[in-house]
Amino acid sequence: MTMLRHSAKALGVGLVIALPLTVSSVAMAKAATEQQATQNLIKQLTGIKSLTAQFEQSTQSNAPAKAQNKGLTAQHMNQTFTGQMKVERPGKFYWETTSPSKQTIVTSGKTVWIYDPDLQQVIRQKMDEQVSNTPALLLSGNANEIMRSYRVTQPNAKKTYYTLFPRDTEGAFQSLTISFGTNKAPNLMILQDSMGQTTHIKFSQVKVNPSIPAGTFDFKIPEGTDVIDQL
Repeated sequence: MTMLRHSAKALGVGLVIALPLTVSSVAMAKAATEQQATQNLIKQLTGIKSLTAQFEQSTQSNAPAKAQNKGLTAQHMNQTFTGQMKVERPGKFYWETTSPSKQTIVTSGKTVWIYDPDLQQVIRQKMDEQVSNTPALLLSGNANEIMRSYRVTQPNAKKTYYTLFPRDTEGAFQSLTISFGTNKAPNLMILQDSMGQTTHIKFSQVKVNPSIPAGTFDFKIPEGTDVIDQL
């Protein structure tokens, strides 16, 4: 994606970031039950009222031919996207990609704006279930609603990382792993999608519960910008 175009381009490319445990140690660790994992994740997310962070996003394909058949080129899978994210509950979200190209995704909870300054174009979408299930948007949602939409696992009951599986198997992704750091803020998301792609989003300079100006989530259409309605 950027996140809706790549993340609506996968969330959103060769960077491999390791999870806190190796495969062998996960096998030896005691996993939480699904109920325990769900409760632990709700507790983890409930403390986050607002969040700001820098992000670095990369995607690699386990099935390049399949991805290219879906319209994604090798270039899409060999770039690292960087930018900043701001979220505030309930439902407010700002995602700005600054490199290698610019794109901004903004919502205040009802309408999603996807702005591409290079094309002088903005896409306006309704915040329906499909859009709201975009992985990074989960951070700005309602924890209990998220749990109703996903089956939650916690491979190691003593470690704060979780893998979520959508209950709706027709969704945009097959699994989402989210890891939390010592400051109880997310530091990594790993997305597996139906096109055989793995997307890593690494967060840095994370601030939990900062004050975010209200106008951050109100998109104002720049002069000369074409509006494409997908409401």
